[in-house]
Amino acid sequence: MALTQRLDLRQTQALVMTPQLQQAIKLLQLSNLELTAYIDTELAENPLLERDDRAATEQPAQVQSEEKPEDSEKWHEQAGSEGDGKLDLSGDPEAWRSRTAASDSSDLPGLDQTLVRPETLRDHLLAQLSVELHEPADRLIGAHLIELVDESGYLTSDLEGVAHVLNCAPERIEETLKRLQRFDPPGIFARNLAECLAIQLIERNRFDPAMRRLVENLPLLANRDATQLMRICGVDAEDLSLMIAELKALDPKPGLVFDQVEAQPLVPDIFLQPATDGGWSVELNSETLPRVLVNNRYYTEVKRNTRAKDARDYLAERYQSANWLVKALHQRATTILKVAREIVRQQDAFLRHGIQHLRPLVLRDIAQEISMHESTVSRVTSNKYMMTPRGIFELKYFFTSAISGAAGNGDAVSAEAVRFRIKALIDGEADDVLSDDKIVAILVGDGIDIARRTVAKYREAMHIPSSVQRRRERAMRVGLT
Repeated sequence: MALTQRLDLRQTQALVMTPQLQQAIKLLQLSNLELTAYIDTELAENPLLERDDRAATEQPAQVQSEEKPEDSEKWHEQAGSEGDGKLDLSGDPEAWRSRTAASDSSDLPGLDQTLVRPETLRDHLLAQLSVELHEPADRLIGAHLIELVDESGYLTSDLEGVAHVLNCAPERIEETLKRLQRFDPPGIFARNLAECLAIQLIERNRFDPAMRRLVENLPLLANRDATQLMRICGVDAEDLSLMIAELKALDPKPGLVFDQVEAQPLVPDIFLQPATDGGWSVELNSETLPRVLVNNRYYTEVKRNTRAKDARDYLAERYQSANWLVKALHQRATTILKVAREIVRQQDAFLRHGIQHLRPLVLRDIAQEISMHESTVSRVTSNKYMMTPRGIFELKYFFTSAISGAAGNGDAVSAEAVRFRIKALIDGEADDVLSDDKIVAILVGDGIDIARRTVAKYREAMHIPSSVQRRRERAMRVGLT
């Protein structure tokens, strides 16, 4: 069979990720803080955009997800007074950027409003080094050891390695380390937990022989083996109780006192309130919805006075980008509201009666009901929070895997509800400590088909000790009282 050339015309469909589509996807998954930062950048880079400061007071917080974007006149409100003079940019696109930068610089805070950089652990230790150590060699060793201290205050390298790097006798390193261990905060430069606690006890003049033996046997303390500890330390139950209380008063991570990471406020994106008709009112938080306008008046003025082709192209590109951003922000708001309403509808029992009634839910369940793709629902629920009568929850909290009901005993149960049930059973223990097998039997009796390994996995995820450890801890408390 001979090979011949021919020309065919075929029609296919393909999804093209245009820059506008990529921008819309990016906006959808941003948190409210990230969105605010993104909008600030766009306002600084696009002279046709400006913030709508009237939105917070004049526009309602609720956005109907069924609505479609308004006509172009609403989206492209004119901003600027009738008395605006003509602007001559000499056909130079750079003048646009200069104008924006100049307007932004006037809003910068003064020097007196600039925050001082907080002192770090490294700064604190270096300041003490210059006062406490006078020999140049000791200062060099101390500075090197400071660089090896982690954020918790522990030394992260062995002294032999330090001695090799600095070509110094290990005894000199050890001697310098002992001097550094007297620095503030107490417990700094320790190589392990026992040494950290010992340094703090020495500083308090409480490191007697009995306390030394207790610190040397921390694994027994972790296992709640009071009998062994009393024998090793040579104390009775009352003294051991006082010694343990003293250990608990120490700081196992002294370096974290200099952890200056500021906690970001948790601002809900959605408000959920009971409606007068017995349903739910779902509203977007207007404070987290940055609203921007396209300055049509400025665009018209500049376009009329611009002749250079590159300047006109830049103007058209900025105008198109501004229009798309305004529409993308509206689409983001309506999509979030649409997803939130469906979540509320499907988790109505949880919102009314508590976590025991949280139903199993996956992204596909929401996507099918609102005719969206699962990836879209996933982006909407990332870093978005809803304020409900039961508290503030991330939208992803409402999605949990299912645990099937026992044979013939009902529907599937949410894994989160099962975890809550396990914790409630353990918290309600009286004289009888429940083993994992006993918890399985109770849950099966409640119609929940669950394996012992699953109970153990959920218990460990909640940082709850095993029944053996809980029994030892209870015996230890009883023996010490």
